[in-house]
Amino acid sequence: MKKLLLLVAVALVCINAAAQKNFTINSPDGKIEVNIVVSKEDVKYAVQHENTVVTDFSCVALQLNNGTVLGTNPKVSKTKTLYHNETINTPLYKKDEVKDEYNQIIISFKGNYSIIFRAYNDGVAYRFATKMKDNIIVKDETVQFNFHGDYTVYVPYVNARKGEGSFLEQQFLTSFENTYTVTRISSLDNERLIFLPMLVELSDGKKVVITEADLEDYPGMYLNGGNCTTSLKGIFAPRPKAEVVGGHNMLQHIVKERYDYIAEVDGTRDFPWRVIVISTDDAELANSDMVFKLASPARIADISWIKPGKVAWDWWNDWNISGVDFRSGVNNATYEYYIDFASKYGIEYVILDEGWAVNKKTDLFQVVPEIDLQHLVDYAADRNVGIVLWAGYAAMDKDMENVCKHYSAMGVKGFKVDFMDRDDQNVVDFYYRMAEIAAKYNLFVDFHGAYKPTGLSRTYPNVLNYEGVFGLEQAKWAPVEVDLVEYETTIPFIRMVAGQMDFTQGAMRNAIKRNYRPVYSEPMSQGTRCRQLAEYVIFESPFNMLCDNPTAYYKEHECTEYIAAIPTVWDETVVLDGRVGDYIIIARRSGDKWYIGGITDWTPRDITVDLSKLGLTTPVTVTIFKDGANADKVASDYKKTSVTVDGNIKISLASGGGFVIIL
Repeated sequence: MKKLLLLVAVALVCINAAAQKNFTINSPDGKIEVNIVVSKEDVKYAVQHENTVVTDFSCVALQLNNGTVLGTNPKVSKTKTLYHNETINTPLYKKDEVKDEYNQIIISFKGNYSIIFRAYNDGVAYRFATKMKDNIIVKDETVQFNFHGDYTVYVPYVNARKGEGSFLEQQFLTSFENTYTVTRISSLDNERLIFLPMLVELSDGKKVVITEADLEDYPGMYLNGGNCTTSLKGIFAPRPKAEVVGGHNMLQHIVKERYDYIAEVDGTRDFPWRVIVISTDDAELANSDMVFKLASPARIADISWIKPGKVAWDWWNDWNISGVDFRSGVNNATYEYYIDFASKYGIEYVILDEGWAVNKKTDLFQVVPEIDLQHLVDYAADRNVGIVLWAGYAAMDKDMENVCKHYSAMGVKGFKVDFMDRDDQNVVDFYYRMAEIAAKYNLFVDFHGAYKPTGLSRTYPNVLNYEGVFGLEQAKWAPVEVDLVEYETTIPFIRMVAGQMDFTQGAMRNAIKRNYRPVYSEPMSQGTRCRQLAEYVIFESPFNMLCDNPTAYYKEHECTEYIAAIPTVWDETVVLDGRVGDYIIIARRSGDKWYIGGITDWTPRDITVDLSKLGLTTPVTVTIFKDGANADKVASDYKKTSVTVDGNIKISLASGGGFVIIL
């Protein structure tokens, strides 16, 4: 009997082996291996980096509304592998070119669909693709990340805004701004959604960032974990069925009802990439190009009109200028003052944030009587300054084509569009329509109230910046317990993996830890003055704001000259050193000039900058902005020096401090 059972077991194994197909692709350097198993039941994949198991076998599937599940009961029809190696020119990026090298396998299945896997030297991505005649309705998508252990994770939980429906549905209305909760996978709150990117720290110190790329005409992905498991799963907002204008100052679309599916899409299309970025050293994460490489190529033929740069901003500093003979606020005299300031220092733009259009009218053609927009645009143009306008999402969506046409003809250079606060299919579609129509009228876009970048800036290079970050605006109201210094030394390794971010640094009122407090109308930053200066190097930001007011910058002429002169796009980026949440040092080159910036957490540090990593010969003369001798007591204390160095540069950073080296 035992012998018979053994024979039956052997026979079953043979049958299963015959039904199962195994595929493997490796990264070009051979260090990453992706194993794909197509069984009779499903499709699974696992990822390994050298001897490290990155993810255990995890299922992939796409459920359609007609009951079909792509990836279930799969039947392979053909496969195709390729090696790809090209150089992408990137004139509006953090480097002037990107090497795009990967191995790829396309596994095609009966039923007119395929799954594409790519292995880069620094990560893995996969996506579905369909070739069906008619539109398809996607009920849901199965996305799993099964981990080999109960690893430490850095997760940004959704801070839900009050909305309709259940707690889960309310979480689909969010500004995508939060600090990181550091915990174990099994301890995650399974009632709360996690927005991307997020980080997983493997047992051997390697780190993984999970995100997505090429998100088009499809909802963004959240993750959810907990329940004492070591797995994460994808969650998607259902497609809105009924929306009304509401929310902040009647500038949002509020979902009142949703369909029971997540998307209706063309039957022939590529779906978003699910992305796993892998690093052996934390510094690698802060210079990742995977999201950019996975995005669709540019759809704008001529980008010569797109001008990145810096912008004088009004809202953070609450228009609190002083020493003038007029009442400051949303009026012509105030904006002329901002324009004169920008012109004096060669700052490219001035933004008119919320307040220039009549409040709660959801109409961008109704301008408040205190503002003469054409006058301000002309006044700015005469002084080589461009005007940018803030716009609420619902107001822009109401009449996008005419708004863009009208203000482009007036001479406006771009829009900061705010308060989308969602990433369901309808809102993702808005981003693409906004980018396309803005480009038609030679306007650039800065998205606020926005989900993370997924590569749209490669597809539409006029999309210069995104928020989707717990930025310096939080200093106006965040409780003392909110640690922005810790957050600022974490986001380069997580949020910045997705792409550029409008953090809005540049505060001239700075506070050490025990002196910080939120003040709405006269806000301050946490950490030292040099920290604020360094963040213009560290944070990737082609459209970069000066958050403080012109009066403050006039008083701090030396710092203002530095901020005004620093580029916002670069020819080369090198991350010299860093550890998540502790410190980071980044070098960026524009032409023959290098800027090196570093920041630390609340721990003072002695830093050694190795110039040989930049291929520089010494001796060389450098300009250094560094924390002053008393910066641990007076956060605004700094020292600027010019010295000739022969070899390494040693700098001491105060608690919450920073430095900049220019050479």
